[in-house]
Amino acid sequence: MMLSSVASQSRLRWEWLRPTAVADTAVPGRRGLQICLGVVWLLDAALQYQPFMFGPFFVTLGIEPATEGNPAFVADPATWASQVMLKHIALYNAIFATIQLLIAAGILWRRTVRPALAASIVWSLFVWWFGESLGGILIGSSPLVGVPGGVVLYALIAVLLWPADRTPARGPVSPATSGPLGARTANAAWLVLWASFSCYLLLPDNRAADGIAGIFSVTDGQPGWLVWIMNGLSSLAGQRGLEISIVLAIACAVTAAGVFVPAVTRPALILAAALGLLFWLAEGLGGIFTGQGTDPNTGLLLILLAACYWPRLASLPQTAPHGGVHRR
Repeated sequence: MMLSSVASQSRLRWEWLRPTAVADTAVPGRRGLQICLGVVWLLDAALQYQPFMFGPFFVTLGIEPATEGNPAFVADPATWASQVMLKHIALYNAIFATIQLLIAAGILWRRTVRPALAASIVWSLFVWWFGESLGGILIGSSPLVGVPGGVVLYALIAVLLWPADRTPARGPVSPATSGPLGARTANAAWLVLWASFSCYLLLPDNRAADGIAGIFSVTDGQPGWLVWIMNGLSSLAGQRGLEISIVLAIACAVTAAGVFVPAVTRPALILAAALGLLFWLAEGLGGIFTGQGTDPNTGLLLILLAACYWPRLASLPQTAPHGGVHRR
């Protein structure tokens, strides 16, 4: 009798877990993308542990300049946080780096992926406000220099890759559109992001004749091979900032709309990855080779985000003869 009761409880527990397990593995790629996100967090932690970050310049050259031009409700909290950090910068930086390391480890270990993804969302939004001053979205910054801020993309990707609790519909689906937000909301988030890039690129300062060339010419501290690439792109841009900005704005608009047309979704995502790579080069790969970069910035995250939307054929569960579930 006791054995029967234990078996019954185990069966109930498995039935409770089964829908999530089945649904989460029905879309190929979700777990792999979660691991990629974990690796990026691991890179973040490694960058945060650099010697430069344990000194005051992490704040005075990284956080404080981001507040310039922002309204008081953004600048004042960031300035207050900067002053608090400067009093014990080594301690605070060690805490920040360790938090990022724990988030990475939690995402990489499957059993803790949910709380780790939740922690990454909360931490990302905190850093976005107090560390990046909302990534320049309120001061007309350019996607070529990191708007809307790399850290907010961590939060978006974490939401899109949250383990699904429902089996996806038949036909090609992506980890993003089969996640908890659903296809409509996930596609709307993509539309808002890439359409905003088009708008930012067409702002007067961002379409100045020498604007694009000026962005690529900032190569301080970069390795020689990257300086060569950035200088080459700067020379190609020359005084054609207006023309390039218009072309990039159109490309971003096409990318934004592409996920809504199944026939062109994959080409649009390839274009998104190419634009992400271009943005990343303009960002100097986030300064990860300079000893002063805190994260890879937006370019790498945009490539990962495009992979989250890549359509795949779902592997739907089938009912076995005895009521079980097997894969096809």
